[in-house]
Amino acid sequence: MEKRVSLLVFGLGIAILTILAPGALFVVFAGVLLAILFRACGDALAGAARIAPIFGLVVFFVLLLAALALAVISAAPAISEQTAAITEALPKGLAKLKERIDGFGWGERLLDRDFTEAIRWPAATNVTTGVLSTTFGALGDLVIILFIGLYGAFDPQRYRAGLILMFAPSIRPDAEEVLDRSVDALRNWLVGQLIAMALIGLLTGLGLWLIDMPLALLLGLIAAFFAFVPNIGPVLAAIPGILIALPDGMNKAFLAIGIYAGVQALESYVVTPLIQRRRVKLQPAFVISTQILFGSLFGLMGLAIATPFAALVKTLTQELYIKRYLEREPAPKRGEDDRPAALARHAPVRDARR
Repeated sequence: MEKRVSLLVFGLGIAILTILAPGALFVVFAGVLLAILFRACGDALAGAARIAPIFGLVVFFVLLLAALALAVISAAPAISEQTAAITEALPKGLAKLKERIDGFGWGERLLDRDFTEAIRWPAATNVTTGVLSTTFGALGDLVIILFIGLYGAFDPQRYRAGLILMFAPSIRPDAEEVLDRSVDALRNWLVGQLIAMALIGLLTGLGLWLIDMPLALLLGLIAAFFAFVPNIGPVLAAIPGILIALPDGMNKAFLAIGIYAGVQALESYVVTPLIQRRRVKLQPAFVISTQILFGSLFGLMGLAIATPFAALVKTLTQELYIKRYLEREPAPKRGEDDRPAALARHAPVRDARR
């Protein structure tokens, strides 16, 4: 009885949070992902240096801060210059795209439509207010995610023990095993995804640099950042690169498209299968369906965490439903199910002989 009540209370709590405060639940989930990532990096350094995990975590943060400071000092001028350049190049690309579209009949009718009603002062004011509130809300969410990640990375056992206490004593060993499997699945996905992101950014920047594409460094960073969202992210990352290439002609634009498509194909069919061979394997259709569902229900935050959430759902389904429910049913003995069918097949023969 206690087991069922604890499971019911836990499930109802998650359901209520999902319905009433999905944004808060997703912020917490993102913080947990960050904590898992921090802890994994700290444990890796601790294992390599043969020191305690807490000291490995401290070393990781010191190295991370030093790397960020070095990157800001060395690359900030170039990134600032390229950011200013990309701000100037995007309008030119949009103007070039407008000229291309204007050459078609449907494009001319589309561009001749009057959109002044949509940008009057009240509407513009509402849009500006919405952008500001969204920006400040996103910054607040990032701060909360960072603090959850820090606290969770430095003292994971306390939060793990508190979560286990929510279940009845009879199922706490199973809860511990499921929790450990879930954390392992998320850690494996994060490590594999970060490796894929680094390779995508490097290959994209190198490819754009080889075709003498302006702002190759910044575009490579954008590609690496958007690669966190599989399938949809690379498409979004390719848009600014293609727009910047348009003023230099369609040949440059097609070359840029080929580089983005080639890097994405290499990542999808070579990099990710090799990285995820011993990690969490997610079917593309399942990932895309989760992204569409979460993106439509919860916006950008839902889209960003849809894939790790899909990895968590897959692990929980295997551990809770398949392993602990379906596989507990005793398998039929060999030949037991075939005996009635065999008797039925031989019955007419015996009747005929009689």
